[in-house]
Amino acid sequence: MARKKHIDPAVAGAGAGAAAAPAHDSEVSASERSSERAWQAALRPRTFDEYVGQRDLIENLRVSVRAAKQGGWTLDHFLFAGPPGLGKTTLAHVIANELGVDLHVSSGPAIDHKGMLASLLTTLNEGDVLFIDEIHRLSPIIEENLYPAMEDFKFDFFIGDGPHAKAMTMQLPRFTLLGATTRMGLLSAPLLDRFGFHWQLRYYELADMTSIVRRSARLIGVTIDAGGAEEIGRRARGTPRIANRLLRRVRDFAEVEGTGAIDAAIASSSLDRLAVDHVGLDALDRAYLSVVCERFDGGPVGIEAVAASLSEERGTLEEVVEPFLLQVGFIARTPRGRVATAAGFQHLGVAAPAKAPSGGSQGRLF
Repeated sequence: MARKKHIDPAVAGAGAGAAAAPAHDSEVSASERSSERAWQAALRPRTFDEYVGQRDLIENLRVSVRAAKQGGWTLDHFLFAGPPGLGKTTLAHVIANELGVDLHVSSGPAIDHKGMLASLLTTLNEGDVLFIDEIHRLSPIIEENLYPAMEDFKFDFFIGDGPHAKAMTMQLPRFTLLGATTRMGLLSAPLLDRFGFHWQLRYYELADMTSIVRRSARLIGVTIDAGGAEEIGRRARGTPRIANRLLRRVRDFAEVEGTGAIDAAIASSSLDRLAVDHVGLDALDRAYLSVVCERFDGGPVGIEAVAASLSEERGTLEEVVEPFLLQVGFIARTPRGRVATAAGFQHLGVAAPAKAPSGGSQGRLF
């Protein structure tokens, strides 16, 4: 089993969960399940066999990990890209666990100077996995110092200052760097080139989302039927992290206002009260769509104008809101700005202008 040796405070609690999973489901006691840490630990898959969805990616990773173990070499550096909550952090845990090595965790914003990078690299042992979340937020100087570590497993530094400074090179153990990013376009070409492969995670299909909800419910001791699991899965935006979050909220309603069991009716009424609609859009998603459709007549409109209208950060809209709206075909990005599709207007119940794109990808997830 992978042993997590270093958890950076900046990412503790992020991703699909920050704590390493216990060896067996039964090891998570009732009291431990009451804490966020134990919840995350219980739900995180530990092996490729337990991982639901992303089948092609998992099968390819399984081959790479098996080849590395059989051949006795260090696994290549890999980059995982995709919207938040799809399982990039979980994959790092699974890979380290399958390899039987230690996992070291940090994030791009937390590695803010060369000394922090040196500290991370010098704690690694032979074959260990170093996971850097939000790797696109590494500073250029940190990237430049990371290149020789990734290529030659060396770290260059200076002793002393000024004209008397002496260049030194430290040999590092062979390790695997796993990077995760929600915005691959922000990574520099030299850094991208040093990864053995770039894996793209996609939104999950409804059948996989339903399986994930049922698995999570079983692990935390919640009774749920097929209808309840499907209703939560349908409204979870194809994202496991959101599905687990919604499951907890529906569980609260079921405990307080029902028998504790979750069926389609209690799931639907609970999520309606939480303002999560039948497609999975929440209040911010609908506000974004409303601004584009009604205030700007369907667009095109620049993202800065939308952000100003909603009093939200541009990054929040680009990284959290827009990916799913694009996936379900409610908006489109054009050279002139964001445009609402006919499907987006229909979802809001607003008459679409004749110029609105059709949004042909609507319903592909579900």
